[in-house]
Amino acid sequence: MQIKLWIPLALVCSISFSNCSNNSATKESEISQDTAMRIDLTKEQASQIFSLPIHCLEVEYPNKLGQVLGSSDDLKSPKQLRPIFYGCFDWHSSVHGYWSIVELLQQYPDLDKDGKVRSILNQHITPENVAIELAFFKDKNNTSFERTYGWAWLFKLQESLNNWDDVDAQKWKTNLQPLVDLLVTRYKEYLPKLVYPIRAGQHDNSAFGLSLSLDYAQAVGDKAFEAVLKEHGKRLFVGDVNCDLAYEPSGYDFLSPCLEEAYLMSKILEEKSYSDWLKKFMPTLFDKGFSMSPAVVKDRTDGKLVHLDGLNYSRGACLYGIAKVVPELSHLKKIANEHIAFSLPNLSAQDDYMGSHWLGTFALYALDHAH
Repeated sequence: MQIKLWIPLALVCSISFSNCSNNSATKESEISQDTAMRIDLTKEQASQIFSLPIHCLEVEYPNKLGQVLGSSDDLKSPKQLRPIFYGCFDWHSSVHGYWSIVELLQQYPDLDKDGKVRSILNQHITPENVAIELAFFKDKNNTSFERTYGWAWLFKLQESLNNWDDVDAQKWKTNLQPLVDLLVTRYKEYLPKLVYPIRAGQHDNSAFGLSLSLDYAQAVGDKAFEAVLKEHGKRLFVGDVNCDLAYEPSGYDFLSPCLEEAYLMSKILEEKSYSDWLKKFMPTLFDKGFSMSPAVVKDRTDGKLVHLDGLNYSRGACLYGIAKVVPELSHLKKIANEHIAFSLPNLSAQDDYMGSHWLGTFALYALDHAH
């Protein structure tokens, strides 16, 4: 998988991807207004994103457990409760941290030249550890734990392992499959009971969970799961009209309710039907003058406020995805570029741990949509 980022030259200058000289204006004039410059995700940039989950993969504290305690017997350390996904502050962040690692190792195996990261994954993703994680989800007090955000990221991790022709990756996939299968079953049981979609800008967002899960179902050929996801995605969203971006974002959002829904439906409806639906749902996207400013973070030591950097990445991913399905919306790519370029320089393990532990995943997710 070769990840590309298409950024206008002016943005490239602003985030120091290239050395822009005083004659950059002349260079810009040689590029038509609608032409973007192709920038590869370099090994150095990949290494920076890779370092974020590696930095916290085995960091047990601080930790946000988030489970319901049934008795004093449930008072255990994060590592005892979740011997695979105990690092990186909370369960879902640990899961998508693994996804980032697996994705990047497929493209840049030299990131783990000494094999230390592979060794950690081999130590963590074992049948014995999966059995403990599975038992946690089977506890009657935690049947809805991480529903559906964490579930969807586990599916995304499994999708990446499925796509990797590597002996260890296939072993990890086999080991994780019982937990994946349980959560697929839980998702199938849950969706018919979800009368109304959850339109939040954070973890509970229904469209985001469905979108990631649909990627997994299609990648592994699980037709039954794919059919359920499409059926209920369509039921929940096909009647929606006039989603107004003027009410976004909320202060802690890292997902756009409008754009996540629009992107999900691009995966569910046929191209002509989708274009017709989108013109009713977000007609402003079809205006060539449509614009949207990146979200601003004023304090990156605040783990909640820094969610807005994640919003810039997830908006970018959605805009790329929508534009791929509806060619006349190619102008959305420029807006996606601007959002990613705005937040990409802010990736750092030196920021507040609550913020830094997860943002690399969202940056990679956005870049993965850019090519």
